[in-house]
Amino acid sequence: MSNLIVLYDGVCGLCNRLNQFLLKRDHHDRLLFASLQSNLARKILERHGADPTDLDTVYVVEDYDTPSERLFMRSNAILRALEALDGIWKLSSVSKILPRPVRDLFYKVVATNRYRVFGKYEVCMMPDPKYRKKFLDV
Repeated sequence: MSNLIVLYDGVCGLCNRLNQFLLKRDHHDRLLFASLQSNLARKILERHGADPTDLDTVYVVEDYDTPSERLFMRSNAILRALEALDGIWKLSSVSKILPRPVRDLFYKVVATNRYRVFGKYEVCMMPDPKYRKKFLDV
């Protein structure tokens, strides 16, 4: 399996909690991270025709900088990241039985309210030093 890059809103409390969740369970170092505010994310999103100013969406990039590069967004991105983890998290792909528009509607409700519920930081949070190598924009 190739490394996946999780592109996340660096000032979002929920996104930072998601990153912590993924980091603690990524025992085979399959996941890398970059904030949506980074130049790397901007280049990737522009290459795929996605809006680099849309901070309400989490993305996962598979096969970065290869001809087979793919960009997953919203609920598909979350599921792709969970599938990269070991153990019970691989079962998250069962959620794909729900149509993507239904999953993305739930995603949109959470994304719209995430700052109010989980908070917003003034600047991107710095990762724990033991995980710093997994962040591409630090």
